[in-house]
Amino acid sequence: MEEIMTEPQFVRSHDIKLDADYSEWIAEVKLRYRSAQVKAALKVNGEKLLFNWQLGRDIVQKKAEERWGSGVVEQVSLDLKREFPDSTNFSVRNLWYMKQWYLFYSEDKEKLKQLVSELLPSAEYEKKLFPNDDRALILKQPVSEFPLPFACVPWGHHVRIVQHSRSIEEALFYVGYTIKEGISRDVLSRVMKDDIYNKRGKAPNNFPQHLTPQLAVLAGQVVKENYDFGFATVEHETYDERELEKALHENVTALLLEMGNGFAFLGKQKEILVGGRTRKIDLLFYHIRLRCYIVCELKARAFEPEFTGKLNFYVNAVDEILKQHDDNPTIGLLICSDLNRSDVQWSFKGITTPMGVATYNNIRIKDMLPSQEQLKERMEQLHKELMHTKRLMKKNET
Repeated sequence: MEEIMTEPQFVRSHDIKLDADYSEWIAEVKLRYRSAQVKAALKVNGEKLLFNWQLGRDIVQKKAEERWGSGVVEQVSLDLKREFPDSTNFSVRNLWYMKQWYLFYSEDKEKLKQLVSELLPSAEYEKKLFPNDDRALILKQPVSEFPLPFACVPWGHHVRIVQHSRSIEEALFYVGYTIKEGISRDVLSRVMKDDIYNKRGKAPNNFPQHLTPQLAVLAGQVVKENYDFGFATVEHETYDERELEKALHENVTALLLEMGNGFAFLGKQKEILVGGRTRKIDLLFYHIRLRCYIVCELKARAFEPEFTGKLNFYVNAVDEILKQHDDNPTIGLLICSDLNRSDVQWSFKGITTPMGVATYNNIRIKDMLPSQEQLKERMEQLHKELMHTKRLMKKNET
């Protein structure tokens, strides 16, 4: 039996001969470990959510408040925290959330079952959620009324979705969006604030005519109707496209958050040479889920029909020069200050590339913002007003 080295030493690379087989083996080990991590996380989360669902169900079905009094939820919280002091799951507020969660989905169980079947578990979706058909690893004892895809969404996300949503359809949309996009709770809140459930696919586009049905639907969900550029500041009210582009590029992290999950920024003023002439694309992205380039043109004014012709040219150029054989068709995105939907739809006629048109708002104007001196004066004035109010209150008391 080979003796294990026990003398103190620094771990370092030595006495090895690495080859392709070693690299392949290590890559396989890493992949197996990541898979094990995901399965373990899903299993733990699934069991916890199933427990929360069942406890919420118990409170409802046992008519706990009617049977044992209005303070029964507080008593349950005290009993469970006494038994499990290290758990953070049994606060009174969390127990009310469990009841609310169960009630929201269970009022019409047949409708819930039908909608889950329609909106969540397509064949491709199930394969993504449960690779190798590992359903048993998610929940040991699945309950028929508990939607299995819920196990892939953290509890905090579920709470916010139910509090925000006005229907089961809307809630399931955000459940599916969370799973597909892998977003954090804060990003989910931002997405729900933007109301993408009601805005999805509302930006005028010609995606159905130039993309496959599945890709057209996804592209319609990716392109927003309006973009909030409140994070960007320009110098003057009469700014042009170059100033707008500069303001967005200076806040590229905020820009990517506003564009949505899946956008990768490839640069601004990307230069292309066609027919011996240089032309520049305002912003160029690659979308991970759509697997395509997105050419973005900015206009600091209302939509004009000729804008689509220029965008069509840039999309064709990217298709010819950058697009690889396994990329999907390049998409054009025109973002302008305002639009008339009829003008946009008419301008799409004769266009052979997929594109959408959106608006933006809330751009900040620097010369309309108060200066530091003005802010200081305002703070001093507020301080004087506050002191005067305090003197009056003191005088009235005496």
